[in-house]
Amino acid sequence: MALSLSLAASGAVDPGIDLAPRMEFVPPAPGTYRLQRIQSVADAVLLDASGRRRHLAAFTTGKVTLLTFFYTDCADPLGCPFAYGTFNSLRARLLSEPQVRGNVRFVSVSLDPTHDTPKALAKYAGHLARDHRFEWRFLTASSVSELLPVLEDFGQDVSVEIDARGRPTRALHHMLKVFLVDRHGEVREIYSLAYLHPDVIVNDIRTLLIEQRERQGPRGRGLT
Repeated sequence: MALSLSLAASGAVDPGIDLAPRMEFVPPAPGTYRLQRIQSVADAVLLDASGRRRHLAAFTTGKVTLLTFFYTDCADPLGCPFAYGTFNSLRARLLSEPQVRGNVRFVSVSLDPTHDTPKALAKYAGHLARDHRFEWRFLTASSVSELLPVLEDFGQDVSVEIDARGRPTRALHHMLKVFLVDRHGEVREIYSLAYLHPDVIVNDIRTLLIEQRERQGPRGRGLT
């Protein structure tokens, strides 16, 4: 999977086509299956790239949301850089479909509040956070202590670095996960690296939009 130029500009590592996991199955067509409700997303107060305190619930409801946790300086080519590249690929694909893109958002939450300050997030996000054609939110916490309950709620596996006083200073060695959240704030799918394929994710997004359209009846015909 080729990554966009904005990934290279951010300093992230390009995982390369040869290292990307291959899709050895044919994903089912959108709407031919149901996605189970896994868990509700709890609210939290985080910081956006402008330093404003924002409720996470504002970015996990109202639209279908694809959310992941990341480091701006992650060096694992099949970790954060791969997820970033996958999101960029999906973004480019959804931008060509106006009726879909307005009902989808991406959210990237930093695992490293100590270093990933709002200023660092703004630099990392670049034009992506300012592009009004597609909503992509970049968030961080004011401290590791405030971030940990969010990670626990999502079931995001991490190890935590502790300072000499026993205070958490950084979340480390996380397992790559991407969470698909419906417009009601319910996690409907969790992707590991092996299933982080654009075709799979797009079909799941479309399936949730079809489900939404069916719930709304004639009013929802313009969603897909």
